[in-house]
Amino acid sequence: MTAIQSLREHWPEYAIEAWALGMFMVAAGAVATLLEYPASPLHAAVPSSHTRLAIAGIAMGLTAIALIYSPWGRRSGAHMNPAVTLTFWRLGKIKRWDAVFYVAAQFIGGTLGVLLVAQLLGVAFTAAPVSYAATQPAPGAPKVAFAAEVLISAGMMFTVLSVSSAPRWARFTGLCAGLLVALYITFEAPLSGMSMNPARSFASASPGQQWAYLWIYFLAPPLGMLLGAQVFVARSRATVACAKLCHGTDVRCIHCGYVPPSGAAAHPHSIAQEHHT
Repeated sequence: MTAIQSLREHWPEYAIEAWALGMFMVAAGAVATLLEYPASPLHAAVPSSHTRLAIAGIAMGLTAIALIYSPWGRRSGAHMNPAVTLTFWRLGKIKRWDAVFYVAAQFIGGTLGVLLVAQLLGVAFTAAPVSYAATQPAPGAPKVAFAAEVLISAGMMFTVLSVSSAPRWARFTGLCAGLLVALYITFEAPLSGMSMNPARSFASASPGQQWAYLWIYFLAPPLGMLLGAQVFVARSRATVACAKLCHGTDVRCIHCGYVPPSGAAAHPHSIAQEHHT
């Protein structure tokens, strides 16, 4: 399939990927501002930075879960992350042009989400200490941040593949991904800002011209997720079912070719079993 054919036939999925990361960034910007802007009542009510991180982790974990299991998220697969898309392409689960357009949509959608928050919240979001909710390494520790991003990205992808490829547990893939997001923000964010996502970091860095450490978030997450996938392939007898985090029976799948039967029930249970029979 050519680029034009892919765009003509699969543009709804590409648009959904832009929407999904855009909504994630809107939530991230709102949460960061509520928790870290000095004049915010919530910031004053929660003086502990560790507690604020935990609250942010829970909020963003729930956001990820909601997007993954949403009707639109079930349609595109809710990658929301170029590193995820690249890894599924490397595994042969997403076609080349679909991967290209997914990545482009993720960058566009994430950036538009940040710009929307900036327009709505103004300096409370754009000025320090919130600074567009940009991901930054701990002071003086870019190498530690790089290593941490590789590690958490590998853990995320290994978990996603392990759970989604097990027919009994596949429907919980989105829950596991959201739980890891919450845990990573709570405990790992002080090291690297917790990105795992080149488009997420670019979306925050570009409006504020914060380019100094963007290389970490462009290199480490893809490297980590490819590593996690390699470990899964080497250690598991299961095969990767599909490039979706939640594979519903009520929507088409441009990755594995699934077409919902006429009158299919509209509920998001996994069909991973179909790929193992």
